[in-house]
Amino acid sequence: MKAIFDDRQWSHDPQHFMANGVIQPSPEQPERIARLSDGARAAGCDIVAPNDAGLGPIAALHSPEYVTFLRNIHTRWQRIEGGGPEVIPNIHPATRGDGYPKSAVGQAGYHQADTACPIGAGTWEAAYWSAQVAVTGADLVEQGERAAYALCRPPGHHAFGDLAGGFCFLNNAAIAAERVRMAGLRPAILDVDVHHGNGTQGIFYDRDDVLTVSIHADPERFYPFFWGHASERGAGRGMGYNLNLPLPRKTGDDDYMRTLDRALERVVNFGADAVVVALGLDAYEGDPFQGLAITTPGFGRIGGAIAGLGLPTLFVQEGGYLCEELGQNLTATLTGFEGAPA
Repeated sequence: MKAIFDDRQWSHDPQHFMANGVIQPSPEQPERIARLSDGARAAGCDIVAPNDAGLGPIAALHSPEYVTFLRNIHTRWQRIEGGGPEVIPNIHPATRGDGYPKSAVGQAGYHQADTACPIGAGTWEAAYWSAQVAVTGADLVEQGERAAYALCRPPGHHAFGDLAGGFCFLNNAAIAAERVRMAGLRPAILDVDVHHGNGTQGIFYDRDDVLTVSIHADPERFYPFFWGHASERGAGRGMGYNLNLPLPRKTGDDDYMRTLDRALERVVNFGADAVVVALGLDAYEGDPFQGLAITTPGFGRIGGAIAGLGLPTLFVQEGGYLCEELGQNLTATLTGFEGAPA
């Protein structure tokens, strides 16, 4: 299996993260790259550089207004007298239909959902190349590879079409799925991150040409709180094309696998001929976010079950934070997939 990564993804180095009113270091550290790279190599992956497909695949899902914001906001922010080194919002509109201000502070509040997505000097470059990694992975599976692994960092599944959030700026899994769809395939997105893929859901919520399925810790008391409930099934043409499978906190391997069976059944019944897996390794029992309780062998079972679909598969890295077993969990997922019957 090929793994895709670009060294420019190191350039995003967030310094701040606010949780429960406390400012602390961001869990989305560049060191994740080293751990995940080691895990990919241990699974036998060859790591290759992405192609540069330009802004087209990004702009297919993210508004030009939002792309303009991401490209320019850090430079503009530095002109604020007494401003901090990172773009962090402190005010938000009540609805997406509210006025669009000229102020950098106001636009930050409009385009950043929370305090977990600070924008620094290297954020746009890293997010751009993270998206290109996903696009290259999509091209590989569309061109006949059984599977590929996109080491996307920063991650993407909390990013809406014009809104960053939860460590995410560009929605890599959504961009990859759209790329595959435009090549003539029928993609399903299967999100196994511990957090609901609210941005991915939002992008495709009223569409019937991409299936979105998410297994995650119940958002009633867990981020992202406002999305990810089982009642959210899609809207308009997309009604019935979104499936959320929230799980109680600390759900372990066996109950998770039964839920994964339901998710995979939906992928089959959609008639998918390609799968984009939003691969969060933060469902691990020892992950700092402590949402679910999947073991390292459990990730191998997840990979094997996904392989059972027999479909071209792109793994797009989402969460999974610094702990001793992070790389091992990636290795288990990829080897579980590779070791399953084709």
